[in-house]
Amino acid sequence: MKPCLAALRYRLEYFGFLLVAGLFRGLPIERASALSGKSWRLIAPFTSRHQRAKKQLQRAFPAKTPAECDAIAREMWETMGRTFGEFFHLDEIAPGGRIVVDDDTAQLKDAAPGAGFVACAAHQANWEIAVRGLPLRTAGAAGVYQRIKNPFVDAYVRRLREKFYPGGLFEKHASISFKLMRHVRGGGGVTMMADLRDSQGVKVPFFGLDAPSTPFPAMMARSLDAPLYAATIVREPGARFRLRLDPVEVPRTADRDADIARATANLNAAFEASIRRRPEQWMWAHRRWG
Repeated sequence: MKPCLAALRYRLEYFGFLLVAGLFRGLPIERASALSGKSWRLIAPFTSRHQRAKKQLQRAFPAKTPAECDAIAREMWETMGRTFGEFFHLDEIAPGGRIVVDDDTAQLKDAAPGAGFVACAAHQANWEIAVRGLPLRTAGAAGVYQRIKNPFVDAYVRRLREKFYPGGLFEKHASISFKLMRHVRGGGGVTMMADLRDSQGVKVPFFGLDAPSTPFPAMMARSLDAPLYAATIVREPGARFRLRLDPVEVPRTADRDADIARATANLNAAFEASIRRRPEQWMWAHRRWG
């Protein structure tokens, strides 16, 4: 596509995005969440991504019937839609007491004062709120995000997100690894999504199938002797959430590569355990296994 046509398309897309953003921003958070969720649940089942979600659910849960997988996929779309509608109210969620942190997780906030950490979440419930409820020392928390192709939408979304990451919000790119490791070494924390397919990653079991997964969180934790945590987010009625943070075992033997692969497998096992409990709250439409 020619640059001028691409720029025009991006501006038109951005105009439409602003209209949707204005609608959901103008509604109370519960109504924005419900409206967006119902809209996605109504429209998304007619897309090819719905068929992919059902196929992947059937592979992950072979004992479930096609009808059961379809029902889970439809619930998933409502979860995704609610996450979209709530995105425009991120600044209301934590101050409004909408995140309940499990007691065991809350005790982690006093662990190893001044030490860095790596916390990873999966695309479940509403992953945007994970850092808002972290009980760890988040004064220096940094985040990692995937750039959106439309530069105008990307800038809008980034502005909403970056204020929640006082340690910086970094675009996902190979060049950021040293910056993030320096940040953790200096006592800061890094929060990132680590449940999606990484074609250059290591293959570890995920629902009984080999899944290419990012080894970066495990590599940081192993190299810097920092704790690694898996976040579990559960959606409750009324745009409310429960957050739990569990330590992930990171082996530290003479075989560094094997340690990283094992820690990556442990992290994905933690994700799988939480997804199995509430499969309708995870993003099944992504090509997790390639």
